[in-house]
Amino acid sequence: MYQITVEQHFDAAHFLRGYHGKCEATHGHRFLVIVTLQAKTLDEIGMAYDFTVLKRQVSEIIGRFDHVCLNDVPPFDKVNPSSENIASVVFNELQIKLADASATITRTEVWETPQNRAAYIPD
Repeated sequence: MYQITVEQHFDAAHFLRGYHGKCEATHGHRFLVIVTLQAKTLDEIGMAYDFTVLKRQVSEIIGRFDHVCLNDVPPFDKVNPSSENIASVVFNELQIKLADASATITRTEVWETPQNRAAYIPD
């Protein structure tokens, strides 16, 4: 099994609805998004999946989150913009983009700080 991973980031504000603590107030992060794919085989030139294509696909998803208040952007206008929810949104949207690929997405991570992260890993 082969795995490839890309990292990208976006800067955004958010607040957590229903949370009691300092994160209920609007605040910002440089969110680091890490995506891992796996493939059983390599293509004819020896790649599991093209890094450039994967980076573009992730960028298309997270680009709409950059320099906004996440609470104003679907689906986070209805779903709390927690790192867990961001990770699952990125996973689900990327999975659609990979529908015809030989590689599959296995994990997305969202880091709010260098010490705090959430991951989404399907069953």
